[in-house]
Amino acid sequence: MRRLAAAHSPPTGAARRTRGHGPGLPGRRRRRAHQRWCAALLILAALPAAACGVTAADDAGDAAAARSAAEARSAAGPRYPVRILAFAANTGSDSLSAYNVQLARPLGASPVGNGPTGVGAAPNGNTVYVANSKSNTVSFVDTETRQVIATVPVGAQPYAAMPTPNGARVLTANFGANTVSVISVPLQRVIATVPVGRMPHSIATVPNGTAYVTNNGSNTVTVISPGLRPVAVIPVGVFPSGISATPRGDRVFVSNTGSGTVSVISTASNQVIAVLPVGGAPVGNAVSPSGNTLYVADSTNNQLVIVDVGSGRVRARIPVGLTPQGVAVSPEGGQVWVTNEGSDTVTVINTAAPGSPVTLPAGHQPEGIAITPH
Repeated sequence: MRRLAAAHSPPTGAARRTRGHGPGLPGRRRRRAHQRWCAALLILAALPAAACGVTAADDAGDAAAARSAAEARSAAGPRYPVRILAFAANTGSDSLSAYNVQLARPLGASPVGNGPTGVGAAPNGNTVYVANSKSNTVSFVDTETRQVIATVPVGAQPYAAMPTPNGARVLTANFGANTVSVISVPLQRVIATVPVGRMPHSIATVPNGTAYVTNNGSNTVTVISPGLRPVAVIPVGVFPSGISATPRGDRVFVSNTGSGTVSVISTASNQVIAVLPVGGAPVGNAVSPSGNTLYVADSTNNQLVIVDVGSGRVRARIPVGLTPQGVAVSPEGGQVWVTNEGSDTVTVINTAAPGSPVTLPAGHQPEGIAITPH
């Protein structure tokens, strides 16, 4: 079983038309064109100041980069028309498969780095981040073009790439270095390195910016504060791998692959408050938007295990492909997507009718998966 990780913008069309025809337009059209052009200039002039305000609270390096056009683009809202997209990292084919979530349709694959494992989606939906375990890098992938727009060197064997809730940074779990690299999104470089436990595997973040990191080799979870300091170490089960948090951030769920269990951590106390027996070898997991349902990939029994969070009881076991790894839930909670490493497929489960899953092709050995929020 493999390890899982889960410049100013060009002028608008109206501005381009105005540039070439301003002097020759009739009075009313010329005034409208002039107004549109002035409005565009005001928007462009305001972008650096607004971006600077967003990142000044993070650190001085991010604040300096806020004056660049790259940050202005990364701070922008979602593109329209809105399309919810899923992205699966194909470890064996060095590629990233894309899917239209609403239609459950594959869109093709794009090359990334070597041995991609974990995938994280930016809060604005414009970028996904791919941890390339064999090339020690993170790829920034534009979700519209599905092309790599930046490649950032990180620590050895990164297995996860998770953006912070405000989108200003990306955290990578460096499996081979026992560290977490902190990437500034606007700077597109590592700005800090945080020591964690042995063989860090996956990362979950909560709304206040705290991060939880599974340490596969030390059977623990390291808690990293928003100030980028390790502030707690929580003992969990054997070989902790996948991890997720409720949307409100009160609970964190850890898949203990070697124990056949899921540890439930209270973020208020940073203590394990429950252990859920799910059986087999759980790897990736994800929580529903309501926070009431947990979905766990059982890589041994080739199943998606559906758990009621309130009672801790298993509600259903849905057959999927071979050696399921990553799990992601659509923003409205209507679909669960599972990567099947052993069958080179992705299974899509309708939560209203879980007994009739859809199987889609993927690249070779898909592992991590992420769905854009917009």
